[in-house]
Amino acid sequence: MSQPNGGTFDLVILGAGSGGYAAALRAAELNLSVALIDEAEWGGTCLHRGCVPTKALLHAAEIADQTRESEQFGIKADLVGIDMAGVNAYKEGVVSRLYKGLQGLLKQDKITQIAGHGKLVAKDTVEVDGQRITGRNIILATGSYSRTIPGLEIDGTRVITSEHALKLDRVPSSAIVLGGGVIGVEFASVWKSFGADVTIIEALPRLVALEDEDISKQVERAFRKRKINFKVGKPFEKVEHTENGVRATIAGGETVEAEVLLVAVGRGARTSDLGYEEQGITLDRGFVITNERLHTGVGNIYAVGDIVPGLQLAHRGFAQGIFIAEEIAGLHPAVIDETGIPRVTYCDPEVASMGLTEAKAKQQYGADKVTTYNYNLGGNGKSQILKTQGFVKLVRLNDGPVLGVHMVGARMSEQVGEAQLIYNWEAFPEEVAQLVHAHPTQNEALGEAFLALSGKPLHAHS
Repeated sequence: MSQPNGGTFDLVILGAGSGGYAAALRAAELNLSVALIDEAEWGGTCLHRGCVPTKALLHAAEIADQTRESEQFGIKADLVGIDMAGVNAYKEGVVSRLYKGLQGLLKQDKITQIAGHGKLVAKDTVEVDGQRITGRNIILATGSYSRTIPGLEIDGTRVITSEHALKLDRVPSSAIVLGGGVIGVEFASVWKSFGADVTIIEALPRLVALEDEDISKQVERAFRKRKINFKVGKPFEKVEHTENGVRATIAGGETVEAEVLLVAVGRGARTSDLGYEEQGITLDRGFVITNERLHTGVGNIYAVGDIVPGLQLAHRGFAQGIFIAEEIAGLHPAVIDETGIPRVTYCDPEVASMGLTEAKAKQQYGADKVTTYNYNLGGNGKSQILKTQGFVKLVRLNDGPVLGVHMVGARMSEQVGEAQLIYNWEAFPEEVAQLVHAHPTQNEALGEAFLALSGKPLHAHS
């Protein structure tokens, strides 16, 4: 790693995760001098302890399921077992290759990499292990950490977070997953595919509660079929250690026992003891408050990624990092529409969504102004080949553009790119229906859904 060379940088970035490194790369392209500071690895949580390694586990889980179920496709194969050492080697290999690639991208004259713990000590200065780094502009990009519930102690062995779960050298015989959001359902999906007995505990009334209600119902149906247990609308009360694991108590006195308990109740902003409040930056429950242009209201200090209230997604932070670099360079980029950011949950079945849910659309525009349509994947040839179930749900403003696209089923994550264009370009269903979608693909289901919503259903099944 490069070390501070004195002087003043055009941009000092505290945190080298998705938002921080994207800002550094774009700023360097715009001929700005950059100091990029982090005490951990470049790439942050997403690359090393989040998005990438969990998706590698999910792919390994998919392979396990395909092997177990291969005979229905005429292929005779036996699943002998799960070699977690091998799975972890595969996972770490993916992370390592991406990390080396990122290191190569950051090795350029305009970017000075500084390894160490940074703290904001003035409106234009970050101190790193006793050395002061000055910037004409500052970006705070310090990311997030796994939250827990007050009184619930993480011991890293029986009561664990996702970071601990990624390092397990075995498949737990049984697991309780506390939280039915994205992280919770993804790990529940992995562990079930690997052969564990899994129970999800969720205080809210449904799994993946931020998604459209119809999506939640389909995920719950699929999980029942996969024999993933879940208890929704059941707040957690306490956990006790037992001889062989843990015992969780939920509202009403019901108990669940398992080898481990994964705490997946969301992520908090990593802003404590970093000097933010001392410099006048406003925090709300630990999150940095900014305006729509991501400025904190203090000096030339901006904030990006998980520390800014909103969707905690790597690609959101990435886009914000580019935005701020261009803002600082005077390019006046368009404000990022938070609703226009794609959302994906990589459990089996996959969930991908864009824009407003049916409930939010009706709340915003009025129930009589909104039309929805669900296209069942039963009418899609590739879905039949894959033996997947699910649907594409469209939400539109009557005589107006598409307000939301919500999809559940195999490989739906790969369809969210077109859904993003449809939403962000304010397309009308009739316009999308004119596009030709390749046959047979999962993507074709999106086209068929828009044909149906435009009044010309062809392969629509109830």
